[in-house]
Amino acid sequence: MQDFSTTDASFTIGDVNLGVPGTQNKLGLDSQAREIFDRLSELQELTDSEIEKYTKRSVEIPSDLKLSVVIPVYNEQNTIVTVVSRVAALPIKKEIIIVDDCSTDGTAKIIEQLRGIDDVTIIRKQKNAGKGAALQTAFKQTSGDVVVIQDADLEYDPSDIPPLVMPIVNDEADVVYGSRFIGDEQQDESWMHRFGNAVLTQSLNVLIGQKLTDMETCYKAFRGDIIRQLPLKQNRFGIEPEITAKLSRRGFRFSEVPISYNARTYQEGKKIGIRDLFNALWCIVRYGFWD
Repeated sequence: MQDFSTTDASFTIGDVNLGVPGTQNKLGLDSQAREIFDRLSELQELTDSEIEKYTKRSVEIPSDLKLSVVIPVYNEQNTIVTVVSRVAALPIKKEIIIVDDCSTDGTAKIIEQLRGIDDVTIIRKQKNAGKGAALQTAFKQTSGDVVVIQDADLEYDPSDIPPLVMPIVNDEADVVYGSRFIGDEQQDESWMHRFGNAVLTQSLNVLIGQKLTDMETCYKAFRGDIIRQLPLKQNRFGIEPEITAKLSRRGFRFSEVPISYNARTYQEGKKIGIRDLFNALWCIVRYGFWD
């Protein structure tokens, strides 16, 4: 059973000590981020110096641009607070939309602490339906100029979000994918994952005429008006080729930027499996030829 206990000095959810609220305010966070930290403050592994990394401006984002960060989550009680805190610390005007796909661990209790904060939307599904279904729900709730997908498992680092959106900000692209395979550094030690991703990406490239290196990446950024109007059907990981094929067929401009990647194992909670590989192949054929 999860322990939801409080003392005068700290707030604890399960084995996660959230510490004393309010200690991050000195980092110059905006009001949304300060309130998030006041409610879910100071994880043991989330130090002031780490969060300071996310408050720094690596690129110059226009102050009037609004970013929508959508976070689908399922059973990520050990990472969700860290992910949300890092996203909140980014020096960008933003809304955060979290869709809990009927988690069975302590995830729902954790994110409920954020309900009611300005520009933070919490949606809990009553039945587990898959990442694709969670994204479809989240996209409909967005209002930002740019929409970015952020997984909740710490494989993807939110410090990569500002560079990810810049080709859209600069009107160089309508859709930007963060690629784990641009550059010399090997981001995923699993040859099986790398091989599977290469097969899926190149198969779709042949059908839609793109030159992508990482179709299966989580980090995808879209012009908000585009993704809100795109009709989607796939409820699981097949949504990745579906989105890619449909946007390509409609003539939108694609770009890729390099990102970091911290791969986790199935023992650590990785969820994609062989069933999803075959479903993705079917979706590549299905959406590679028609909507």
